[in-house]
Amino acid sequence: MAQPNDPMAEIRASFFVECEELLEALQDAMAAISDSLDQGGQPDGETINVAFRAVHSIKGGAGAFGLKALVAYAHRFETVLDELRAGRMTLDPEGMKLIFAAADILADQVRLANADPAASPPGAEEALLALEGLTGGGGHAPEPEPEVDDFVPLGLSFDFGGIDAGPSSTRWRLRFVPSAGLYRSGNEPLLLLRALATLGEAEIRCDLSRLPDFAAMDPEASYLGWDILLDTTAGRDEILEVFDFVEDLAEIELTEEGPAGDAPPPDPAGDPLPDPAPAAESDATAPPGPGAAAVPDRAPAPAAPPAAAARAEGGGAHPAETAGATVRVDLERIDRLVNLVGELVINQAMLAQSVSEAGLGANSAVMSGLEAFMMLTRDIQDSVMMIRAQPVKPLFQRMARIVREASGAVGKEVRLRTEGEGTEVDKTVIERLADPLTHMIRNAVDHGLEKPETRVERGKTREGIITLSAQHRSGRVVIEVSDDGGGINRPRVREIAEQKGLIPPEAQLSDSEIDNLLFLPGFSTASEVSALSGRGVGMDVVKQAIQALGGRITILSEPGKGTRFSISLPLTLAVLDGMVVKVAGETLVIPLSSIVETATLAAGDIRMLGPESSVIHIRGGFVPLYDLGAELGYREPRASYVGCIVLLTAQDDGSRAALVVEEIMEQRQVVIKGLQQGYGNIPGVAAATILGDGKIALILDPGDLVANATGRTRLPDFALTG
Repeated sequence: MAQPNDPMAEIRASFFVECEELLEALQDAMAAISDSLDQGGQPDGETINVAFRAVHSIKGGAGAFGLKALVAYAHRFETVLDELRAGRMTLDPEGMKLIFAAADILADQVRLANADPAASPPGAEEALLALEGLTGGGGHAPEPEPEVDDFVPLGLSFDFGGIDAGPSSTRWRLRFVPSAGLYRSGNEPLLLLRALATLGEAEIRCDLSRLPDFAAMDPEASYLGWDILLDTTAGRDEILEVFDFVEDLAEIELTEEGPAGDAPPPDPAGDPLPDPAPAAESDATAPPGPGAAAVPDRAPAPAAPPAAAARAEGGGAHPAETAGATVRVDLERIDRLVNLVGELVINQAMLAQSVSEAGLGANSAVMSGLEAFMMLTRDIQDSVMMIRAQPVKPLFQRMARIVREASGAVGKEVRLRTEGEGTEVDKTVIERLADPLTHMIRNAVDHGLEKPETRVERGKTREGIITLSAQHRSGRVVIEVSDDGGGINRPRVREIAEQKGLIPPEAQLSDSEIDNLLFLPGFSTASEVSALSGRGVGMDVVKQAIQALGGRITILSEPGKGTRFSISLPLTLAVLDGMVVKVAGETLVIPLSSIVETATLAAGDIRMLGPESSVIHIRGGFVPLYDLGAELGYREPRASYVGCIVLLTAQDDGSRAALVVEEIMEQRQVVIKGLQQGYGNIPGVAAATILGDGKIALILDPGDLVANATGRTRLPDFALTG
């Protein structure tokens, strides 16, 4: 653990953040390798290199901080990957499972190293021995790398010559051409050349032949290169080790000239360097130029692994997209910034209300300035929300591990497919979504999918498919978990509900209502307790967690074909665009993203449906009518709705609903203030906000409101006559 005032604490924290990025790159590479195996082929070399570099970089960083257990684990893991990339080992789906398991434990080892550098997670040794068995080594642990007790930086002179290489030295010709990516990764060619000069007597000349005029120079490009003659007793591997961390970010050609003193010094003018690298990262896998010796396949370890790993596949025919520069900021600082933006929105609303009450004209200087201030507030709010937004990809990768572990526990063959991994959601939403999503994935593996033998009997593949997807829809993010299993056994669900006294035997329930019984507390269809289910902690916990995020969950199941759980969540938990309305004298806010259109009702638009309900005829279809004042308990249903304003809202299942309001006041940004902690879950109410006049208004959730609505839009006849 870091000591107080430890100057290395910040660097150490950055290392563990980078490890998360490397683990993500490793998971991507392994997924690509697995896909290649599923298609009957073998993975390409570059994909294997990405996986190898990720593990190698984790090991290198861990060594700098003395994390011996992590170094030892990563070393043995990368040894197996090195065998694979060298072509000395073939891989099949069973072997791929072992690599996935080893990568999962590597992630555990990284997180454990942050707390206890000497500890190892359970199963680490077993996973490595099984993995090493693939190489034909008999499952014996290799000799550990020699440890360096202390590290002393080398002091290098600017003078690269004058170092006696000894009588048995060999002359090597080296051409070093950095790409633009080398500079962006923070590496410095001067330091590399100094390190090279320590190996022997070096003659180093810079080639300026490709340097353009100042006016034509691209500041992001790389134009310089170096020709080096090195007289040294060191071998090829030792020389190339100097460039170990930049091998993918530069062109390096090494040729043995013979005994030292037999070759002339380099002549840049007579032996030009290749074309300079463009602004994007150059193709690091291009073959060496004429006359250059092939560089043997060695273990590269880029100094900036996430950027270096993002190279184009297929030999680098197309330059890879370069990752933008990033700055790591403590999350508490961002949260404080979000809170301040919320206060700014509230103060802007108060200022707007004060100006409006003062009766200033629309074309006055104050109103013009206020409009500019409102636009600036919106831009600031959007920018701050983008800072908090994160793709769901890391969360989805965690679910891939859950699938592997759960399927192994119940003896099923399961594959996880992901869609929309780049969908961005507020970081708080992602963090709080992990637990309910884990429960849903395990539920799909245990209850949703059939045993392999059963699937074959039903004409399906032995391997079940679970699809995890994310997308933006109607101003919200929708995450779906679906499987191609047997669907919900509704007779069984109903039977259990009756046995537990949750429903009366004579109850008439639709398929959707039966499906929603799964969300009742303590409901479980498991006949016995297993590692995954049967203890009565069911989907009710998932529903509560989703509702606490201001979201909702729905089920769609088809017998024999599978089940889909759909989670609808707000994009952010801080600020939203809302429509401010009046209902029975109360001010309410309805999310603008859920409103399709507004309309004023005429007598011919309204149709009666039963003794207490109504629908409206709009755009060739019929939409159920809901009286917000009655549904919220503010008053009884109105005697007539002619001339009333309705808000046509879109529901998650694609249906629509018309909500009756008395007045539309304005559209504005509102700051979300949660109510769950103090008041629990309130049907139809998502949160609250503070208006410009300082009053509090409820923010409604139209989907939840409609789901729990009575639909009463008129009093029964006996009430009218009595």
